[in-house]
Amino acid sequence: MSDNPTSSKVVRSDSEWRELLGPERYAILRQAATEAPFSGAYTYNKTDGTYQCGACGAPLFTSATKYDSGSGWPSFYQPVSPDAVTLVDDTSHGMVRTEVRCARCDSHLGHVFDDGPAPTGQRYCMNSLALDLESTGSPESA
Repeated sequence: MSDNPTSSKVVRSDSEWRELLGPERYAILRQAATEAPFSGAYTYNKTDGTYQCGACGAPLFTSATKYDSGSGWPSFYQPVSPDAVTLVDDTSHGMVRTEVRCARCDSHLGHVFDDGPAPTGQRYCMNSLALDLESTGSPESA
């Protein structure tokens, strides 16, 4: 499902995204839906690797920055690089949050909060369905 992650911006029509992603992933990645807490495949995953955008394959987070936030979603304290994601003000649902999008294809990934661990103090709270894991094979030591 991934394009070359080193390419420039990925732009597709709405119908192309629908066909490519299927209904569940489309709802999250293109319509900013949120999966139920504690339901995602990556919530407790400890496999080493790189988490990529589920829409375009761009590298977003590494397992080395993943931690158990207790929130019910996979959480990371920083992206692979500052330009891997874009941050957008989100005032939906009667609150102010910061939405996290893939910088390469503008897909919704989740939100970032200022209550994470050192060294960044950030909690990138992502939807499992917005991610694909490129495994390096072995589970991290707990």
